Amino acid sequence: MYRLLIVTTIPATVRAFLLPYIAHFRAQGWQVDAMAQGITDCSECMSACDRVWDIEWSRNPLDPRNLINAPRQIQQVLTQQNYDLVHVHTPVAAFVTRYVINRWQSTKPRVIYTAHGFHFYRGGSPIKNSIFLTLEKLAGHWTDYLVVINREDEQAANQIVPATKVRYMPGIGVDTAYYSPHAVTADEVMQVRQEMSLSPETPLFLSIAEFIPRKRHRDLLQAFASLEPQAHLALAGTGSLQAQMQSLASELGIGDRTHFLGLRRDIPALIRASVATLLVSAQEGLPRSVMESLSLEVPVIGTDIRGIQDLLDSHLLVPLGDVSGIAQAMNWVLDQPEAAQNLGKKGRDRMANYDLQHVIAKHEQLYAEALNDI
Repeated sequence: MYRLLIVTTIPATVRAFLLPYIAHFRAQGWQVDAMAQGITDCSECMSACDRVWDIEWSRNPLDPRNLINAPRQIQQVLTQQNYDLVHVHTPVAAFVTRYVINRWQSTKPRVIYTAHGFHFYRGGSPIKNSIFLTLEKLAGHWTDYLVVINREDEQAANQIVPATKVRYMPGIGVDTAYYSPHAVTADEVMQVRQEMSLSPETPLFLSIAEFIPRKRHRDLLQAFASLEPQAHLALAGTGSLQAQMQSLASELGIGDRTHFLGLRRDIPALIRASVATLLVSAQEGLPRSVMESLSLEVPVIGTDIRGIQDLLDSHLLVPLGDVSGIAQAMNWVLDQPEAAQNLGKKGRDRMANYDLQHVIAKHEQLYAEALNDI
């Protein structure tokens, strides 16, 4: 029986992305454990894993707990469990765990690091890029395999580790059976539209994104304000900037046409109720909301940045911060509904390579390779 430890900074990463992997490898007879801050409060994580380990660290890289409390706790777990593989995700958890394994473990497991988008990237702050690249290079010495999920990061990874250690994966996987137009009923679509008091003819745009600075909701709201008043906009998600964006919508005179939906569990129905989805971020790894929309045959308007570029090759890519370009793309969707629908249908064909089962199979291959190296 192989032993696998999955490490993330917070349990939300496990819950949102990694539960299918845990289920798959446990079904193969593996022991699969997970480690994160506050993971014992996550009932789904507790049920999914053989064991979970609660660690005192923070998403803030400057929090002293990351290098005071957490290393001792990690060392104790690793010494007790004797894992064959440790798969780390998210920057803080990945750095600290690799540091501990390199510094203290005499019998070292194979270490795999999945970068869900490096914190250095084209167009980023030169100072921050330099700092994050330096840290990644340091931790690269403690890494057996570096997994990247977009083509820009694949090129950048060669600055961090030898090319023989780099593995490209097409994201973390999207369940194309769940995110299928055939899996969403007309009643479900009608229900979400009725919730917003929309007639069947009212065009609805949708954005699924946390209200944080890099998602640039301000650009989206300003672009939407320039559209003709027949359209509506729905924003699914929560975050620190939500109240500020609600105030901005009122100031722009679009408060009655902008719907702040909060955290939702009916994303497929929301997407199918929309004429297009939007993601106008400044920074992404490989955004699953874009993959979900394309799987559901709904076109996506996105910024021309790392990760989104991998998924979209249409004229619905717009330069970062180009409010006028976002508005023009939205108007094109409204003016050319059949062409937009055809674009969405072609998008589903692109998602075959990003399907969850396909990506899980690639992880099987990587794990087998890593175990053969032990």
